[in-house]
Amino acid sequence: MPTFEITTASADDMTTLAAWAHDEGWNPGLTDSGTFFAADPCGFLTGRLDGAPVSSVSVVRYGDGFGFLGMYLTRPPLRGQGYGIQVWRAGMARLSGRTVGLDGVPAQQDNYRRSGFRSCWSNARYEGVPPTDIPAPPGVALTDARTLPFGQLAAYDRRFFPAARDSFLAPWIATAGHAALAAVRDGELQGLAVRRPCRAASRIGPLYAASPEVAAALVSALAATAPGTPVAIDVPDINPVAMRLAEQLGLTPSFDTARMYTGPEPVIDRSGLYGITSLELG
Repeated sequence: MPTFEITTASADDMTTLAAWAHDEGWNPGLTDSGTFFAADPCGFLTGRLDGAPVSSVSVVRYGDGFGFLGMYLTRPPLRGQGYGIQVWRAGMARLSGRTVGLDGVPAQQDNYRRSGFRSCWSNARYEGVPPTDIPAPPGVALTDARTLPFGQLAAYDRRFFPAARDSFLAPWIATAGHAALAAVRDGELQGLAVRRPCRAASRIGPLYAASPEVAAALVSALAATAPGTPVAIDVPDINPVAMRLAEQLGLTPSFDTARMYTGPEPVIDRSGLYGITSLELG
């Protein structure tokens, strides 16, 4: 009989998981393995069949009361044989006692509901080539986020995410190849956005802004770092202004996911959330 075991993923496994994500059409970032691993090195589980990885789930802990689940998949030839659900159960056990979030594709949402998750909003991925000449509003300056005090950035991020995530945010901003811009007025943050290169369209996330004009300027400036290439933004429908802005920028929807939670829905600044950071880690 084959032997199946569940282990914590190694750094090398993270590269394998990124390749699986590409095979699924999820368009992972080229540097996701390292930045994700830094968020919670024990938060990625791999199911191994006779020692070879065949299934996975990410169950990243944030603070004392929140966790995010993602990267849940089994290699296609082995689906329907129980390997995925075993990894799922192990992952949920790791997040026991916490409010758990995930971004679920339509095909899996009923399964997630049966596991105690409920839909709170939808994310639409918008893709395309936005304008690169949109100026910032008067009095707002766009600056490299890496030049600002990290504590200021972390406090701002906390407005839009259910828990502090400094160990994730720091490399997300600083990793080579990522472009991170902050919008500043009179020393106060008015927006933050990060663009990371991917195998297909570069993904922008997070995208936070005090107004659609600030958000548009951030997207335009990030697009200018790779002119003529498409970008993708996962836009939450709880912010209808963000949805309209994506269309005004010439982006078109490609697919949807549902943000789902167990327990009470976390309170965040919805009006300033123009694009979530990552479908995999929240």
